[in-house]
Amino acid sequence: MDKHYKVLPIMAQINQRKLDHINIVSDDVAIDRKQYYFDRIRLTHRALPELNLADVDPSTKFLGKNLSFPLLISSMTGGTDEELIQINKNLAIAAEAEGIALAVGSQRVFLSDDAARESFELRRHAPNTVLLGNLGAVQLNYNVGFADCEAAVQVLDADGLYLHLNPLQEAVQPEGDTDFSELRNKIAVIVKSLKKPVIIKEVGAGVSPEDVEHLLAAGVKHIDVAGTGGTSWSMVESRRSEDPELGELFADWGIPTPLALRQMKPYRHEISVIASGGIRNGIDMAKAIILGASLCGMARPFLGPARESADAVRVVIRKLKREFVTAMFLLGAGDIEDIKGREELILDEYWN
Repeated sequence: MDKHYKVLPIMAQINQRKLDHINIVSDDVAIDRKQYYFDRIRLTHRALPELNLADVDPSTKFLGKNLSFPLLISSMTGGTDEELIQINKNLAIAAEAEGIALAVGSQRVFLSDDAARESFELRRHAPNTVLLGNLGAVQLNYNVGFADCEAAVQVLDADGLYLHLNPLQEAVQPEGDTDFSELRNKIAVIVKSLKKPVIIKEVGAGVSPEDVEHLLAAGVKHIDVAGTGGTSWSMVESRRSEDPELGELFADWGIPTPLALRQMKPYRHEISVIASGGIRNGIDMAKAIILGASLCGMARPFLGPARESADAVRVVIRKLKREFVTAMFLLGAGDIEDIKGREELILDEYWN
């Protein structure tokens, strides 16, 4: 791949990087690690569920809004390129039509290049559903401040803001920002000042209990564990590097998503948890909810369809919903509360 980031101005670098990411994730099957950690968990089948399948209600609430089932299209992209604009538009139209949540990719490019605004002006396409903005937390050490976080929320008319933590990705990225020092206090300022909820997420390596302690001290109430098992951003960045060995070596570094969820158990009364990282079907979603998640995030399964049309995205959403409802039915669960946090439904666990 041409190393465009070496010769382009900084905002052009960021836009080109987003295009690189989209193309790599779409075309390179090796970056999806397919560890299938959720497959190692078996659930209790109910031969007599005492339910009518048609009566199973998978709906839930997140940030005060109703969702048809606990699905979030996780952060992918945004920028000045026409394809990136169209991808986000298709995702927003589909999310609104199917009643699910959507998080945009990093909005850093928009802060310095107003041409990227259109890719984040999504409320006109999704007037009612949950929309989440997104900035890299490390950018708080690189001249991004409260006003920028506020702008990211305003352009999207977002219901909340993701601040993502990605130390591994930055460490192996050719142009990575790697000063993660003293971020907790800066995150705390944003949490306290922003009028919308701040959600902290990893990007595929997981959140540890020690991280949770720091985040609780910063006032954070929402965490996306985003563990290992799916797309490896270390591998993605290795494809953009002249020295790919480091990214390849750390391709599977991190905490598997089911284990990251289980480690959250002591904190469930203090935070709401989003599960992402290697979730690929409705059964995985059910297992994540059983492990305490309020919402389940997926990105890669939607990328190809989003490059095609909003209708193609809707087909994937409907398939996931049917799978999730079927799993609920076979667990004897009439609604989400019948499975949320109920680890007694697990027959055996890969970590034992």
